[in-house]
Amino acid sequence: MSVFEIGAFLIGLSALFGYVNHKMLRLPHTIGLVMMALAASLVIIAMEFLSPSTSVLSIVTGVLQQIDFHETVMRGMLSFLLFAGAMHVDFSVFRSQSQAIALMATMGILISTFAIGWATWILLNYFGIEMPFIWALVFGALISPTDPVAVLGLFKTVAVPETLEAKMAGESLFNDGVGVVVFTVVVAIAVGAGGHGGDTSVLAIAELFLMEAIGGAVLGLLAGYIGYRAMYHIDEHNLEVLITLAVVMVTYAVAMRLHMSGPIAMVVAGLFIGNKGLKFAVSDNTRDYVKKFWSLLDEILNSVLFLLIGLEVLVIAKRADHIEVALLAIPITLAARLISVYVPITILSRWKTFTKGAVPILTWGGLRGGIAVALALSLPVNEYKPTILTITYAVVLFSIIVQGLTIKPLVERLVSKGAVDDAIFNSAFEDADI
Repeated sequence: MSVFEIGAFLIGLSALFGYVNHKMLRLPHTIGLVMMALAASLVIIAMEFLSPSTSVLSIVTGVLQQIDFHETVMRGMLSFLLFAGAMHVDFSVFRSQSQAIALMATMGILISTFAIGWATWILLNYFGIEMPFIWALVFGALISPTDPVAVLGLFKTVAVPETLEAKMAGESLFNDGVGVVVFTVVVAIAVGAGGHGGDTSVLAIAELFLMEAIGGAVLGLLAGYIGYRAMYHIDEHNLEVLITLAVVMVTYAVAMRLHMSGPIAMVVAGLFIGNKGLKFAVSDNTRDYVKKFWSLLDEILNSVLFLLIGLEVLVIAKRADHIEVALLAIPITLAARLISVYVPITILSRWKTFTKGAVPILTWGGLRGGIAVALALSLPVNEYKPTILTITYAVVLFSIIVQGLTIKPLVERLVSKGAVDDAIFNSAFEDADI
């Protein structure tokens, strides 16, 4: 199939499933798409099992195998989704929670990575599955970051206090970038440890981390400033929308070419344009156009991404391995998430007051999504990849479907009514058609 035909297949299916969900299931849009795509995938697999002569499975998997999930997400969709998400974050609230965000996005990621890696390694050994500790750590690194696309999608259906929302949004935006850098470092060590080359010295690892993280932040700041200055001197909404689009695509392309963190660059550029740029550099008319453009693009790409997550079971099922370990890995990742949230908040609680129920809400609301699947699919082919991929997909599906559908009652139960304005709640739920 051509690129256009594949695009037509994905957009058409997203629209169809979205319509059915809106009229019948009435679930949050992205969760509904995942569930319907997953159900469709299971039906196709059952049809193939009952009637092997059926060619539906081979046709659909043939289309999906033409889509490189890792390239599509990490080198395509992610740049737009992160920029759009960061652009809508209020920097003043974000800055007031910067200590908590920074600690959870760094210390929290490292705690979670090692906790999940260690527990998964013990679990695998219990079932007699031999996997070097470093490869269990690779799984810990790719599953630890909360997915900003999934987390930001929560706020379309669940209203939380402003400060708690800032923590959740800020952490997911930045721990994604930090998590990808940690994943890159751990994979480099794993590949080097396996005798496949790669410099794994402390100096080389430190240089890689600094180049990726600090370089990405500086690049994002520079790109945001250039975009801001360009929009400041004109008043033409179509051109200014085009400038924001150019900032995203050019900056991400440069980041990949220079081996800097594209996700971190996008978050920094999005925060700069969304706050300083839209506040001081554009007219009210342009601001409205820019926000609507990025809101629409965000919704379209979100729909396609979550559809792909549900359909990807058709590809992953062929490589599925050790389902029992995958199911037991779900409570492991949740426990590690709890520790990675509890420790930073306990440290900061000596100087700051946190919203009631912050720890359980941040724990349960830390969703995993397409980024984890994309990272797992990007791993070099070896005997450990099928197991890591199966575990990752199980955790992601549980996270999106179970945690995504139950976070609303959890927030309602744990957060005091005075902390959340009823009007905000009502508006959010009406908009989501819940």
